[in-house]
Amino acid sequence: MKQKLDEKQMVTVLDELYGKVLNGIPKVSKPVDALANDYLLKNNSPKKAAKELTKYQIAKCGTSGFITGLGGIITLPVAIPANVSSVLYVQLRMVAAIAYMGDFDIQSDQVQTLAYACLTGSAIADVLKQTGIKVGEKIAISAINKVPGKVLTSINQKVGFRLITRFGTKGAVNLVKLVPVAGGIIGGAIDIGSTNIIARNAYTIFIKKEMPSDAPNKSTPKGEEIPIVESDINSTDFIK
Repeated sequence: MKQKLDEKQMVTVLDELYGKVLNGIPKVSKPVDALANDYLLKNNSPKKAAKELTKYQIAKCGTSGFITGLGGIITLPVAIPANVSSVLYVQLRMVAAIAYMGDFDIQSDQVQTLAYACLTGSAIADVLKQTGIKVGEKIAISAINKVPGKVLTSINQKVGFRLITRFGTKGAVNLVKLVPVAGGIIGGAIDIGSTNIIARNAYTIFIKKEMPSDAPNKSTPKGEEIPIVESDINSTDFIK
């Protein structure tokens, strides 16, 4: 399936999904703050809670049954395949939950935009640098809240452009391959490796409070890294 989609429409898709992330989907998934609080209550630190979320939550959702079921529920103003919207929802929800664990205001425009940036995977440092944000440096929550609207708009546009042009030319893109995953979505399951890259971006920004660099793992202290999710975790649970 091919369809023309520009960066503005892609950001519109992300905006719609982020609203569903914040509020939850009735009978399918709880609001993201409830999800995050559940992990925070079961773990003795935000760092451990974020790692546990990454380790188990994505594995629970990485099933064809889940992706198919969720895709049939999500409605968007722009027509994209159900499996793509489902994966974007799951990944964005994970990022927002990690932001909440790091005591960031997930309702703010600044956090919302940085959550989108996390979805660009290994390209995040380049996206941020192009908008004048210094990468590889410690940040404060107060500084995040002061990022001006022009910079946020620029980041959003670059995120939308990255997600589109990564697999297409001049806006014509195979939307089934839209999500930045290695090898695509096989049988409706989430690609575990790429989801972990996104999780590491979120962990770096919202837990370590540092802007991702071009080589994020070189200076990561032992025990600080997000663990790779094992794909053999067996669960048919939805993302409750």
